[in-house]
Amino acid sequence: MISLDEAQWQLLDLTSRLPFQSKPLSACISHYLAEPVIAKRTQPAADLSAMDGYALHSSTQPGPWLVVGESAAGRPFGKEVGAGEAVRIFTGAHIPEGCDTVLIQEDAIRDGTKLTLKGTDSLEPSAHIRRAGGDFSEGSTLLEAGIRLTPGAIAVAAMAGYGALNVGGRPHVSIVASGDELRAPGEPCDSAHIPSSNSPMLVAMLSDLPCDVTDCGIAEDKMEALKAAIRNCLRSDIIVTTGGASVGDHDLVEPVLRALGAKIDFWKVAIRPGKPLIVGRIGKTIILGLPGNPSSAYVTATLFLLPLIRYLAGCKDSLPKVNTGTLNQSIAAGGKRIEFFRAVEENGFISIFSRQDSGMLTPLSKANALLINPVDAPARETGEPAQFLRID
Repeated sequence: MISLDEAQWQLLDLTSRLPFQSKPLSACISHYLAEPVIAKRTQPAADLSAMDGYALHSSTQPGPWLVVGESAAGRPFGKEVGAGEAVRIFTGAHIPEGCDTVLIQEDAIRDGTKLTLKGTDSLEPSAHIRRAGGDFSEGSTLLEAGIRLTPGAIAVAAMAGYGALNVGGRPHVSIVASGDELRAPGEPCDSAHIPSSNSPMLVAMLSDLPCDVTDCGIAEDKMEALKAAIRNCLRSDIIVTTGGASVGDHDLVEPVLRALGAKIDFWKVAIRPGKPLIVGRIGKTIILGLPGNPSSAYVTATLFLLPLIRYLAGCKDSLPKVNTGTLNQSIAAGGKRIEFFRAVEENGFISIFSRQDSGMLTPLSKANALLINPVDAPARETGEPAQFLRID
């Protein structure tokens, strides 16, 4: 049995990032950026008006001014503005040469071509002007490699002059549930059978990541059936099995993997729930054997499957982010394995569910955090700090 940290880093060391691919901006959402985005242009490229009004020189106050033309977005005035002159201007339009401020239209009185100032407030230089390069300059690094592309990041890449970006690859994941007791979701179940909840749960967990997922259904608890199911998935980057990862007579994942020639890299991790995790390889395909209990499968997927997919897809920081909050109740001392309690975090305060059995799904359905109880941690009281993972 190995520690969580050792297991996570050993898993990531088994493989390398997938080759990057070029995608148009419209297809880049949620992918991880493979190369930095360096601005190809300056934004704004010229001094622009931030308001509708009139461009003029502040030294010519209090006016009046002669309106000599117009500057609109995409249609600059194109001439120098002289003393005593003003140009009608609109938001986003070039500031004409000879102007250093904008009189907003609410403060202006216009009679034909004559413009006067309403009230006694003076105009300051640079008022209502977006200066060239105020957002970014050509050659500046706007986005670092390895970040996840958000709508805002895609927008800044477009403004920087890009129509496509190099992003990480999309791992293919195959999910195989095993167990004679399982029935497909929605099928009738007698008292000897249960619906297969792990596969749809895992598909949902992966839905927000840049990967392609195949639900391969349910394999019987028979060597040949499970071997055939895994063999059919060997073109995938990752095969995930759920159930059959422990040491009972009907836990067949480990012997099946060995029969298929797999190299077992580690088996059993010092965590609760989720101890009977199997990690192995057949060729370039990584196999994750997750426990069958739903909460155990959820926790091990959070700690291992999601980081592995993020790493293959080019994420800079693929391991889960650890947050610190405040306990809303007392918790017992830690044991010899790191414990992950299903919990609710609200405004930095964390409450754990009284029922933590790994077969129960009701607490998991309401949880938005996993509270971390470290190995040999002392008992802690309400108000003490605690670390947690966000899972919402």
